[in-house]
Amino acid sequence: MTETPFWLELLFGLTTLFSLILMLRSTLKTKPVLLIILLWLAITGIAALSGFTQATSLPPRMLFLALIAFAGIVLLFATKKGRTFIDGLDPAKLTLVHTVRIPVEIVLFLLFTFGTIPELMTFEGRNFDILSGLSAPLIYYFGYRKKSIGPKLLIIWNFICIGLLVNIVTHAILAAPFPFQQLAFDQPNRAVLYFPFVWLPVFIVPLVLFAHLVCLRNLFRKAVY
Repeated sequence: MTETPFWLELLFGLTTLFSLILMLRSTLKTKPVLLIILLWLAITGIAALSGFTQATSLPPRMLFLALIAFAGIVLLFATKKGRTFIDGLDPAKLTLVHTVRIPVEIVLFLLFTFGTIPELMTFEGRNFDILSGLSAPLIYYFGYRKKSIGPKLLIIWNFICIGLLVNIVTHAILAAPFPFQQLAFDQPNRAVLYFPFVWLPVFIVPLVLFAHLVCLRNLFRKAVY
């Protein structure tokens, strides 16, 4: 995308790498998880570089790729092998995955300044998702290390953060230049259609949602048993 400088693209690339590292720290099955994620990043990256994701006619191709990622999450929770993998993840380390939302918000603000996303997608607009990232280290320390925060509060925190994620994702979709666009016509959400920013909707967003769902499953299972 010609409007964004290379250093901003590099910053987001490093943010994606940071999220990958945080995910790998939560699992003992590092090699297969790494291979699957790298393959997905390669496929979606090539799709963006080839111009595939820039098509905005129905159905939007970028949303199609994002739905594949979300379908993968559903598959993991719906199958026995998937649930076995999920239950082997470390919920404490998965909580730290949400710290990636801090650099993501910085990148989004910078993308706004370059005119490639609307202000409403930043922390100066309607995006409060940075609160999830800022609070994640505290939840990790007091909830899982010191254990001074009980399961009920951890469950509430996860649901609040999912709500913040749904809020920005909804605004991002409605502000994108799709046929059903409802917001930000003067400066639409174009960046996520291009490399490397396409990794935000097709990898980072599904990853943080997955982290929340895994932690909630873990917390509810503990409450039952």
